[in-house]
Amino acid sequence: MNWTSLVEESQLENIREESQQHPVLIFKHSTRCSISSASLARLERNWKESDVAGTVPYYLDLIANRTVSAKVAATFDIPHQSPQILLISRGECIYDASHFDINFAEIQQQLSGIEA
Repeated sequence: MNWTSLVEESQLENIREESQQHPVLIFKHSTRCSISSASLARLERNWKESDVAGTVPYYLDLIANRTVSAKVAATFDIPHQSPQILLISRGECIYDASHFDINFAEIQQQLSGIEA
């Protein structure tokens, strides 16, 4: 996976704009949590660029970037969880999952429902 680091609140407006062209995935990771590490490893192991229709993945270390994490929750009107993925399309969060509900097959299914 080729992660883009999410480290500044100002990136969220860019993500909204970027999601007008193609889906964006945000992975909120707690470096202190074994469940978060397991979810991240499983996602990275199963991620196939050819199966995600140009989706751009962003990685947010929420321990190092707590204010950015809070802004993600507020911007996309999604309660904070950790670990958590958000799938952004056309400026809105269309899917989120946390903990062991994070899985590549479900992400693929959600992506297949996005109209080009």
